[in-house]
Amino acid sequence: MKKLLYILVFLGMSACSEDFLEIFPETTLNEGNFYQTQEEFILLANGCYVPMRDYEKDLHWVLAELISDNTSFQYNIRTGEAVRGVIDQFIITSDNRGYAQFWDGSYNGITRCNKLLAEIDREGVTWTDQAYKERSTAEALFLRGLYYFNLVRQFGGVPLVTTPITAQEAVNIDRATEEQVYQQIINDLESAVNHFSNATSVDEDGRANKYAAQALLGKVQLTLKNYGAAESSLKAVIDANQYSLLPNYADLYDPSNPDFTETLFSIQYSENNRELSNRFIFMFAPWSSEGEITNRPNISMVSAGWNIPTRDLIMAFEEGDNRKAVSINTWTGPDWDGEIRELSYIGKFKPPVSAPDDRCGDNMPVLRYSDVLLMYAEALNAQGRTGEAIPFVEMVRNRAGLTEPLQGYNQESLQDLILKERQVEFCFENQRWYDLKRTGKALEVMAAHGQREKEMKSFLFDASFDVANYKLLAPIPAEQILINRLEQNSGY
Repeated sequence: MKKLLYILVFLGMSACSEDFLEIFPETTLNEGNFYQTQEEFILLANGCYVPMRDYEKDLHWVLAELISDNTSFQYNIRTGEAVRGVIDQFIITSDNRGYAQFWDGSYNGITRCNKLLAEIDREGVTWTDQAYKERSTAEALFLRGLYYFNLVRQFGGVPLVTTPITAQEAVNIDRATEEQVYQQIINDLESAVNHFSNATSVDEDGRANKYAAQALLGKVQLTLKNYGAAESSLKAVIDANQYSLLPNYADLYDPSNPDFTETLFSIQYSENNRELSNRFIFMFAPWSSEGEITNRPNISMVSAGWNIPTRDLIMAFEEGDNRKAVSINTWTGPDWDGEIRELSYIGKFKPPVSAPDDRCGDNMPVLRYSDVLLMYAEALNAQGRTGEAIPFVEMVRNRAGLTEPLQGYNQESLQDLILKERQVEFCFENQRWYDLKRTGKALEVMAAHGQREKEMKSFLFDASFDVANYKLLAPIPAEQILINRLEQNSGY
C-alpha cells in the first residue's frame, strides 16, 4: 500500500466560509513545526476535504453512477473506452486505473484525517476558541468515516488505518473485514456527532456538521440493515427541524445560488479557481454538441459524452414528475455516427456562469434532506411500519408534482417504490449503484439493463454486461496485490 503514506501537500484555506471555498494557495506543511495554532489546524482540516473534492469531480461518478443502469456514454472512436466505457459495460478488471486512482485518493484523504486527529490534542497548541478544536476534530472523523464508507462499499474489506504510519508499516497492513471497517465508520460518525455538538457556534455553510454526521450514520446503519439504529439517527435530523425541502426542485442545482436549506452536505466547487472548479458539463454533454450546450465554443468537447442518461432512467420518471425536466435535457444534432438524433444529457450541471473557460461551480450533493426522508421511510417500512413510512415518501413526491395519495401499498411494493423514487430523485448524484447493491437488486436490474443496452447499441464489446455476483465488489487494484500482497476479491 505504497500510497498510504503521503508527503502532505495541502491546498490551504482560511477559516471563513468564503475563503473555505475560494482560496487555495498551495502549501507544503512542515510536520515538525507547522501545527501550532488554531489557524493552522483549520488549514489542516480544510485539507481533509481536498481528495474527496478531486475524486468526486473526476472519478466517483464512474464507479457509482456510470456503472449503474442510470447512465451510459456516447460512443467516440477517438477517445476509446479503456477506463470508463468498460466499467459502464460491466467489464471490470483489477488493472483498470480508475479503481487504483479511487483507492489512492481515498487513502490520501484518510492519511490527512489521521494526521489531524493525531496532532490536535498535542500540548503546546494555542486555541483561542475551543469550538474550532471541536469542529476540526469532528470534520476529520466525519470525512474519515465517509472515505471508508465509499471504500468498503466499493471493495469490501480494506486495510484499516486510523493513525499516521510509516511506509514500512503500510506494507504490512492486511485487509480488515467488512464488519471491522463498518464498526470503525460507526465509531467515527458517533464521535463526530458528539464533537460537532460542541461546535455549533462556529458552523459554516459548506462544511460538514452534526446533522450531516447523523444522516450519514443513518445511511451506514441502513446499509447494514440495522433498521432501528438507522431510524434513530435519521429521526434526530428530522426532529431538529434545521433542514427542509426546497419548494422548487430546480433550485437545488443553481451554481450561482448554492443551497444550504435542503442540502446537508455537498462537495463545494467554485469557478473562481482552477483547483476549486469542476468540468461536469464539459464531460457530460454530448461530444458532438461542440459548444452549443456549454456556451463555450472555444473549449474542445472531444473527450465529452459521458454519464449520458439511459432509456431505463428516462422511462423511470412518471408522467407529471417535474424532476425529469430539471434532471435531463435534450439536444438535437449529429450523433457519433453522423445521424441526426435527439440526444439526452444531464441537466443538473450547468455551463459556467462567468468563467470564460471550462471552470464550473456546481456543487455535488452528498446528503440531502429528501435523502433523509426516503431513508427514514425505508427504515420504518423494513420494520413493518408501512403506514408510518408512506407520508415521508409522499413529501418527496409532492414536491415533484406527484400529489396523488399513495394507497394500497404493502411492505414489498412500498420498498419497490422507494427504490424507484431514489433513482429519479438522486439521479447523477452517485447513489444509484450503492442503492442497487444494498437492496439486493443489482444483479437483476443490471442483467435486464444490459440486455436492453446490447439490443440498442451495436458498438458495445462482445463481453459487455456479463453480470456476475462477484462483480458486486470492485477488484482490489493490481498494484496493491503486487506490492502489498493484499488478497484479491473472489472472481478476479
